[in-house]
Amino acid sequence: MEIFVFGNPDLPGDALPLQLLPKLRQQFPTVQFQVVDPNEEWAVPERLVVLDTVVGVDRVTVFSDLKKFVPAPNVTLHDFDAYANLRYLQKLGHIKEVLIIGVPPAADPEHTFRAVTEILKQVRA
Repeated sequence: MEIFVFGNPDLPGDALPLQLLPKLRQQFPTVQFQVVDPNEEWAVPERLVVLDTVVGVDRVTVFSDLKKFVPAPNVTLHDFDAYANLRYLQKLGHIKEVLIIGVPPAADPEHTFRAVTEILKQVRA
């Protein structure tokens, strides 16, 4: 199983997925956690599983439909975010199935780790 991890270590509100990585890799040694830039070009797996920060949620939440998100305003190319890129890839037919594990920006790391761990156990089953 491969899981894409989005985040920015330089932005405290977007760094939690990356902070969880060492413990997640230890807990799930057979899972390939790939840190990727959501706006770069990468091969899209048949089942895309993403761990990312999601603004507007107050607990770890699983999304299986990109339509559940509210798009950010796109005024310039600087506004082209992870959501916009995923929707673009979906429109091109590259994304068949998506599962996004969204973590709140200011969540407790230990609580978030436990919640993500439980979700990943279910996803792998």
